[in-house]
Amino acid sequence: MKRFLLAMEIWGLLFVVCTVLALLCFRSLDVPTAVYFWKISRFLHPLNKPFGAPILLAIEAVVVVVLILARLVRGHLSLLAETIAVACLASICAYDINSQVLKPFFGVPNPTAVMHGAKHALHLWRGSGHSSFPSGHMVLAGALAGVFMRLYRVSIWPLSALLTLAAALLIVGDWHFLSDIIAGTFLGLSAGILAGQGWVVHKNLPPSSS
Repeated sequence: MKRFLLAMEIWGLLFVVCTVLALLCFRSLDVPTAVYFWKISRFLHPLNKPFGAPILLAIEAVVVVVLILARLVRGHLSLLAETIAVACLASICAYDINSQVLKPFFGVPNPTAVMHGAKHALHLWRGSGHSSFPSGHMVLAGALAGVFMRLYRVSIWPLSALLTLAAALLIVGDWHFLSDIIAGTFLGLSAGILAGQGWVVHKNLPPSSS
């Protein structure tokens, strides 16, 4: 119980820090940063299709189905295979919640819309899955990484570096604002670590006697 309360206190502190940082970026840095990178962002736009969310989600779904079939045929999966399956499922679920609930709720226009005259502001319950806040790509990647970070502590620094690179590309390519990145990363990592912890608890449960 003490470890759980400590973890919740740390999570709450990080939530406050990320919220403050996101608010500061939203008010002062989001638009100037987007304007700064606007002219060079077109050079990254060819990455839209190969790294678009539908393709990434489809890949994750295929991986999950393959692992389920392997489990049915072989009767078991390795710890790494189980981790991959949990990570993909956490990533898919977190992305869907973000796209169907959070983005429509906050209703923040994406950088392209803002560059063409939309107001960078909250439009509560007037958004869609194409809105900007929080970043769906960072939720997707963060949830995937969070599971591995929880189950394979050695992966924390390499995955942190990859998440930082992904965040930088999303900002330079004007796909997202700074505040989107902060919120999406926090949400994704929170979902992934929670899913990883849930899987640890599940694996440690005693076998059922029924």
